[in-house]
Amino acid sequence: MHGTRVVLRPACSEDIPALAAVRAKPEVALRWLGGPDPAAELAEELADPETTCLTVRLQDRIVGMIQWYEETEPHYRHAGIDVFLDPDVHNAGLGTDAVRTLARHLVHDLGFHRLVIDPAADNAPAIRCYTKVGFRPVGVLRQYERGPDGTWHDGLLMDLLAAELT
Repeated sequence: MHGTRVVLRPACSEDIPALAAVRAKPEVALRWLGGPDPAAELAEELADPETTCLTVRLQDRIVGMIQWYEETEPHYRHAGIDVFLDPDVHNAGLGTDAVRTLARHLVHDLGFHRLVIDPAADNAPAIRCYTKVGFRPVGVLRQYERGPDGTWHDGLLMDLLAAELT
């Protein structure tokens, strides 16, 4: 999938070293709850049949990963997205481009009417990124995720309806 600046390509085992290097960076590990072995965690994620993992590429360089999953219950069908990018490319619009590119695919090609994403409630840059694509806050998920320090932190549930995709 081609965005304005990024290309999203299915992730494979050959991508793990580059993705693990990004995921191991403190700025990413703290947000993505990175563990002691990012390569093993990524291998597990790539093997999960319920999640589709895509590399985010800028030219030929892997700068992150974006993934999506589907809620298949017909009465609640929707897709969820998660993304991480190399801090070296933060604030360049690449996250917005990646999320928008995947969202368009999920809405236009796969027919999802609703998408969700759940950044940490204090992750203002991620929330700004998702808002640019059309996601709106739904509510705070109290004590939603455990941080690297062992304490619980709030998340922000955001969703986007197909007609709201910018």
